[in-house]
Amino acid sequence: MAKINRFEDLETWQLAREICNVVYEFTMFESFSRDFSLKDQIRRSSGSVMDNIAEGFERDGKKEFRQYLSIAKASCGETRSQLYRAFDLKYVSKEDFDTLYDLLIVESKKISAFIKYLQHSEFKGTKYKN
Repeated sequence: MAKINRFEDLETWQLAREICNVVYEFTMFESFSRDFSLKDQIRRSSGSVMDNIAEGFERDGKKEFRQYLSIAKASCGETRSQLYRAFDLKYVSKEDFDTLYDLLIVESKKISAFIKYLQHSEFKGTKYKN
């Protein structure tokens, strides 16, 4: 396994970035773009996934990182719930829904696995090194 030096090296952050880009693309569709509340909310929640992974990593402590990963996972679920609303309102097609839904499920599982890994890791974080 390669050493992770920056949050940008994390597979979970990279996938979160992809999800965020897909959300922004979907919310540019004409009908979706006019629902300002839902558009802004799904953009914020998808951005929160990548932002919390980054912030947790930068805090340099395992416990804090796990907490921020947990928040990122919750934001992933929030984005999935908002995706259902967008689909029900016919802002996204079934194909687009399935594409983003699958990415969100994969991301949620990856974050869960990462949290589990950190729980069992002996590494405490760089801020605890003397």
